[in-house]
Amino acid sequence: MADWKALIADDEPSARRGVRQLLAAFPEFGVSGECRNGAEVLAALDSSQPDVVFLDIQMPGMGGFEVIRRRTPERMPAVVFLTAYDQYAIRAFEAQALDYLVKPVTEARFAATMKRLMRQLRAPLVRSDESIVVSTARGSTVLRVPEIDWMESAGNYARLWIGSRSYLLRESLHVLEDRVRDYGFLRAHRRALVRLSGVRELIWSNDGGLMTVLASGAKIPISRRRRTAFATAVRGMGRPA
Repeated sequence: MADWKALIADDEPSARRGVRQLLAAFPEFGVSGECRNGAEVLAALDSSQPDVVFLDIQMPGMGGFEVIRRRTPERMPAVVFLTAYDQYAIRAFEAQALDYLVKPVTEARFAATMKRLMRQLRAPLVRSDESIVVSTARGSTVLRVPEIDWMESAGNYARLWIGSRSYLLRESLHVLEDRVRDYGFLRAHRRALVRLSGVRELIWSNDGGLMTVLASGAKIPISRRRRTAFATAVRGMGRPA
């Protein structure tokens, strides 16, 4: 018996058949139904309560994004978007989709998606990875919150660091703190948030201050008033202090 239920929504019969064939390699999933348009999807979400919906972006009458808007992201199962076009990728991640597949989908690409999906479904108390969209010189980039090492205030912006690369986001650190708290970010000082799972060690600086060293190599000072709370949180994650 399958562990999870999958709903397939696409107005093209060949596309629905293709997803069924790809899903056959994953016996953990059973197909709870197929839909040809957004209205059928909304009805099926209530009747079959799937764990994941493979959702076409462009369908007659009501597309995938409109389905999510009407249902609300909070009431949706995991969403894997299907489309013949790649220009909707940023919008898909803003809609908190698990993944975005461009048709025709290869077996390898589908398998990578299923691996992520099963990891999420096996840890139901963990929120799906939130994404942050930032502007760059080349357009827009999607950053997964669990991949961000630390964040610092930069005037009216926040600077997000992944390794040695940084990205500017027009959002205050205070607002960001509420968004990323569930991902293990903690204040190191008034102007910096650090992802605790990326902490490698805590060290004392030459002037007697406490610093955190991240796996990326970044060294961030910890304010005196936050030392105890920060060190306790690091110890709680099994990191050496």
